[in-house]
Amino acid sequence: MAEQDRLAERYGGGGSLTRVFPIAAVVVVVALVGWLAWAMWDRADPKVTSHLEAWDVISVHEATAVVIVDLPADTTGASCKLRAYAEDHVTVGETSFVPVDGRQEVSIRTEREATSVEKVGCTADGQGDVR
Repeated sequence: MAEQDRLAERYGGGGSLTRVFPIAAVVVVVALVGWLAWAMWDRADPKVTSHLEAWDVISVHEATAVVIVDLPADTTGASCKLRAYAEDHVTVGETSFVPVDGRQEVSIRTEREATSVEKVGCTADGQGDVR
């Protein structure tokens, strides 16, 4: 009896599990790669994008921010959010606004003096995250 035959007789030779495992692994890898490609494509082209150009503290109870928004004409349900923080990093003001395409100045009412303003982001109908 050959060595390979003795090993197959002793440990079981080439059962269905040795054929099923590689096929299952390939299916799982293909599914993960497909999901990753979809997620990258979906996030690569947001409906609305924005960035904070400048901000200024006007008074103890007001700050302003200049936001530039790229808003395609067919976009619906767009909204943006800004947040103002005090020196101790506590949120002292927040505002949401309906953006227009281009540059806009937005006022934020604050409960005490702000020391910084953050653009939380903008989103539109059908867009899952803020940009």
